[in-house]
Parts: sequence; C-alpha cells; structure tokens
Amino acid sequence: MFTPAPTCVAPPTPDPADPPQRGKIGIFLLLAAGLLTWIFFSNTLQADANQGLYFGVLFVLGLGLGIALFHSRFGFTSAWRQLVAVGNGQGLRNHALLLGTTATIFMLLFTTGWGGFGNEPTPYAGTIGVGLFLGAFIFAIGMQLGGGCASGTLFAVGSGNSTVIPTLIGFIAGSVIYTSPFFFPLVSDLPGMEPVLLSDHVGHVGGWSITILVLLVIVAISRAVQARRNPPPTGAPPSATGWVRAIRGSWSMWVGALVLAVLGGAVMWVSGGIWGVTNAFALWGVKFLQLFGFQPETWEFWQQENWAVMFEGSILSHQNSLTNIGIMVGAAIAAAAGGAWAFARKVDWKNFGIAFFGGILMGIGARLAEGCNIGAYLGGIGSGSVSGWLWAAAALVGTWAGLKVRSWLGLANPKPTDSVC
Repeated sequence: MFTPAPTCVAPPTPDPADPPQRGKIGIFLLLAAGLLTWIFFSNTLQADANQGLYFGVLFVLGLGLGIALFHSRFGFTSAWRQLVAVGNGQGLRNHALLLGTTATIFMLLFTTGWGGFGNEPTPYAGTIGVGLFLGAFIFAIGMQLGGGCASGTLFAVGSGNSTVIPTLIGFIAGSVIYTSPFFFPLVSDLPGMEPVLLSDHVGHVGGWSITILVLLVIVAISRAVQARRNPPPTGAPPSATGWVRAIRGSWSMWVGALVLAVLGGAVMWVSGGIWGVTNAFALWGVKFLQLFGFQPETWEFWQQENWAVMFEGSILSHQNSLTNIGIMVGAAIAAAAGGAWAFARKVDWKNFGIAFFGGILMGIGARLAEGCNIGAYLGGIGSGSVSGWLWAAAALVGTWAGLKVRSWLGLANPKPTDSVC
C-alpha cells in the first residue's frame, strides 16, 4: 500500500548535503540549553521542580518535533497542493501513515489511561458546525498563499527561511484579530452541534479500527488516482548518506511520519492532551499588545474561563508555546547540521504581502475551526473525532480554491509537464 506509485519520470536523485555549519550548530545548541535552563528554573521557582521538569520535557519534545519536521521536510501544504494540482498522492499517503500511527498510540494510551505527571490522556473532540467548515476552508486558502501550514511555518522560520516570516507574523495577527472585540462577537455563536467521538459509540478499539480502515481506503484511492494521472514525482532535498543521514538528513517522509507520531504521542502522554500549535499564536499576539498599553484581558474572548487562565500565565508555562519554540530551535539545529541554515535579507514585497495575508487567513481560520492541520486534523483524527475528518474535507476544498487564488496572483502551481511537483 505504501510502495511508490507511478510517476511520469523517475524521481530525482538528491544532491549531496552541504558540510555541517559547526558554528551555527554550536550557537543553536547553546540557545536550546539556555532556554531549557530558563524554562526549568522559572517554573521551579514559580511552583516546584516537578512543574519545571514538566515544561522542560515539553520543550525538549518540541526540539525533537522541529528536527523531525525539517529533516523529513514533512509538509501538509505541499502534499495537498500536489494532490489537487497534479494527482500526486505521495504526501497524502504519508499523512495516512502519520494519522494511523498516531491513532494507534492514542488508542493504547486511552485504553490504558497511562499518562505522565499525573495527567490522564484525553481525546480531542472538536465542535461540528459552520465554524469548523468555514475555518478549515479559510485556513487551507491561507496556507497555500502563505507557503506553509502551522507546523511547516514554524520549522521553516527556524531553519532560516525568511520568506515565511511574514506568514508567521500574519498568523499571529490573524489570531489576534479573531479574539478582538470587533470580530469575536460576530462569530462566537455560529450554528453547530456537539462533538462526536467514535469511542463514545464503539469504544476506543472500535474507533481505532474504523480510523485505520478509512485511512487504508484513502491510500488505495490515492494510488488509483496517481496511476491514472501519472504525475511528476516530488522533489528531493539535499541529503547526507550512510548513518550520518540520521543526524544531517534528509529523511524519507515515512520516517518523519513515524517519528512525528511517536513524539506527538509523547506530548499526549506527558500533558494528557494533543500536540497543538495555534492557540499559542493568539497568546503571543495579545501579550505583545500588552507591552503597548492595550488591555486584551478586557475583551470578551479572553474572559472565557480557559482562555483567561492561559492569558494570566506565562508563555514559559504554556504547553503549545513551549513546543512551538522548541520546533523552531530544533529546526535550526537540524538545518545547520545539514548545512542548510540560511537567512535571505532581500525582501520581495509582493510575496511578503501575499504571505502576510495568507497568514492572517490561517490565524482566523484556525480559531474558527478550533485548530489547524495539527490540532484539528492530526489531533482530531488521531483521537477518533469526526471533526477531524470534516476538517480534512473542508481543507481539501479550500486547497483547490487556494490554488485558484495563487494563479490569479501569479504564483506557480505544479503542472503535469513539470519534472518535479
């Protein structure tokens, strides 16, 4: 099921990786060590050593996620773009491996109740309604304009890809716009229904079985579509060879899928919840506004119980913030190890504006849908939540719309005649 499907030409041979950037590796390792020390001692002084260890572990898991994301170049944006534009389903099949492995790990944790630091693993269940469909649709358009998904934006920024910085800035801005008093009241009461978890109806094992079956069907369909359309192969980033490939990359996407699933499962074991990304962006944005005298704590959104608690706490005591920071630092370490860390100073203002606008759409869309490609899609399907599948369907339609918008704006899309897609 996961062997390579036909492509119109043979996949390209990757170029050799550049020599490791030892100076930058040292800088990023020192940065990681300094942040870890700061996180541990600040939380220990605020609470106790167990709290310091808890948040320190989450940061370390973020480092691992960043390394895995960069070395495997594991993409959601590019995978959907390749599927919709030319019918290459290789990325989607690696999504299926990630989703299936995550669902398996989650099922084992849910059935045993085994968790770390006194936390019980709890499935994610997203609300089903207008917000979910509209948010996932908008998010998908945004990520095609911004050039990255939630996790992809983080690891790209960490690896020195300056073209994605406006996407991240826009993502934070869009998240804040959603929470603002002139926007949130307009969307706070959209029609919807209660979440639906498969495990509530057929148990955790039954829900896992259904998830795996659906994923296998998707893999089979994607292979049939690819065989019929015979698309170009996906590109191959520069790679080391031999055993050093584990350290210097690049990994096959299926390896990245397995590593990401294990690390995401570890986040569930440690915290009791799914690996998430985007609620941190809203928190970062309003914390930034506070520095200039704004009072977002008076906004209706931030007076909701869970969000009020998040707002009152420190960024260094926020789970998703720590894993996000870890992803960026981990990607920087991985990029330097592969000789690929670089920061372009030249600014293309047209693409800057498009990426920034795409980021805004992603920020608004993620909050509307209660999550992004990580929280709502990966966490939802992995948890056996019907909302995860509905998010994926709406995002696929949004990807098609996003490719149309890219064409209108003069951005390139994969074509059947390309040598790689």
